[in-house]
Amino acid sequence: MFMPDTACIEKNYPMTDLDKPSIVLKKRARAIINLLRRAYPQTRTLLNHSNPLELLIATILSAQCTDKKVNEITGPLFEKYTDVTDFARANQSVLEQEIRPTGFYRNKTAHIIATATIILDTYNGHVPNRMQDLVRLPGVARKTANIVLAGAFHIADGIAVDTHVKRLAGRMGLSTNTIPDKIEQDLMSLLSKSFWLDTNFVLVNHGRATCPARKPRCTLCVIRHLCPYIPS
Repeated sequence: MFMPDTACIEKNYPMTDLDKPSIVLKKRARAIINLLRRAYPQTRTLLNHSNPLELLIATILSAQCTDKKVNEITGPLFEKYTDVTDFARANQSVLEQEIRPTGFYRNKTAHIIATATIILDTYNGHVPNRMQDLVRLPGVARKTANIVLAGAFHIADGIAVDTHVKRLAGRMGLSTNTIPDKIEQDLMSLLSKSFWLDTNFVLVNHGRATCPARKPRCTLCVIRHLCPYIPS
């Protein structure tokens, strides 16, 4: 069982006003992420990919879908569509059926074809590595852009907030907001930029392994002494 290094922890962090993050709250947030980094050293997305385009497509497909199901779909998909030109020229009805199990397949197909076309025409076939360019692509909001920047380019421009991050940020007392963009701003205000790359990955891993939506396993949690959550 993972045992925390108590030398790097300050216990009994008090809850504070999240509108004005205190030094104590920031130290608690950093301690949480550091412990989770040690508990989950493989800080990478679970979406299978071999290049930025594949990660971008996989992340678009992951909306309202599990990573496991997306990986099942993208295996044969990436064998058939090997570059941005293939996706830009894809037959819409055929691609819809190929990605149908991921849900919302009509919208996702339209987004993928349109995004690939823009990348081909505007960015010389290369996925852009700037937030302001990524969020202009159809089907790409900040969460998707952050995952692509972190996972494909190792660039920290923010913190991707998915369902796991949203849930854990609330339980851990790191945000009182429910809107992803506002939760991201709360986390960014608590954590220095050196933490941003890992935060989504470690919170997602912890959410899956220990702190799921139902029946969180608090007795096994490596940050339980830093978390205000009380199971019902």
